[in-house]
Amino acid sequence: MSARLRCGERMLALDSPVAMGVLNLTPDSFSDGGRYLDPDRALERALEIVAEGGAIIDLGGESTRPGAAAVSAAEELRRVLPLLERLRPRTNAVLSVDTSKPEVIRAASAAGADLINDVYALRAPGALEAAAESGCAVCLMHMQGEPRTMQRAPHYEDVVSEVRAFLSERVTACRAAGIADERIVLDPGFGFGKTLEHNLTLLRQLRKLCVAGLPLLAGLSRKSMIGALTGKPAGERLHGSVAAALIAAQNGADILRVHDVAATVDALRVLHAVGRPDRGGGPA
Repeated sequence: MSARLRCGERMLALDSPVAMGVLNLTPDSFSDGGRYLDPDRALERALEIVAEGGAIIDLGGESTRPGAAAVSAAEELRRVLPLLERLRPRTNAVLSVDTSKPEVIRAASAAGADLINDVYALRAPGALEAAAESGCAVCLMHMQGEPRTMQRAPHYEDVVSEVRAFLSERVTACRAAGIADERIVLDPGFGFGKTLEHNLTLLRQLRKLCVAGLPLLAGLSRKSMIGALTGKPAGERLHGSVAAALIAAQNGADILRVHDVAATVDALRVLHAVGRPDRGGGPA
C-alpha cells in the first residue's frame, strides 16, 4: 500500500499508524457534545490535539450518533468555518471536516481543509463532484441506513464481504470522478448500522477490507461497543478505546480516529517499536 496520503497540498506519512483527534463543534454529539461550543475553547483543544501528537484534527459540525437530527448546511458552516479559518494559519496538521454536504465541502476546502471525512461516502447529490474539485483527500465510510435509523435492526448475510463490496464500489466511483487513489481512505464504519457482533467481526477481519492497498481508518473511540464490552459510560471508556485502537492498528488500520489523543499516541508508539504484521491489499 502507499505509505502516504495526499491531502490537498500536504502529504501525510502513513509509514506507521497515526491518530486523528476528534473535535466536535456540536451540542449533541454522544461523547463531547456541547464541550467545545466556545470558539476559544475549541481552538485551544485543536492545538492540544497537535501537541499531543495528533496528525489530523477532525472538525465536526453535525452529530452522526444514532438518532441524531440533521442540521442545515448553513448551520454546519456556522459551527465549523470560524475555527477552520483561525486554525489553518496556526498548524501544519492535516485539517479534516466531517461532512457529507457539497456546500460544506466547497467552503471548507476554500478555507483550508485538507480532508473530507464523509459518513455517506460521497453519495449525497453533488458531493462526489465537490470533493473531486476540492483537491482534498476523502474518507469513504460504510453505513447501513442513516444516523436516525441505522441501529434499529442492522442485518447482513456476510458483514465483511458486504462492507468490502460497498467500499470497492465507492472507490470505483471516486476514480471515475477524477479522485486518485493517493487521495482515498476507507472506513468500515464501526457502529454505523452494525451490532456488537458485526463490529467485532469487522475488527477481527479488518485486513480483508483493504481495497487496492488503500489506507484504512478505524473509529472505535468511546463508542457503544466499548461500553457494551466494559460496562462503562462514554466518559469512562479510555482504556477500552485505547485497546480497541491498538487491535485495529495491529489488524491493518493506518489512521485511528480518537477522542483521547495523548493516550492513543503513546500506545501507538509502543506498537511501532515492537512492529506490526504487514497486510496485503487485494484488487479493487
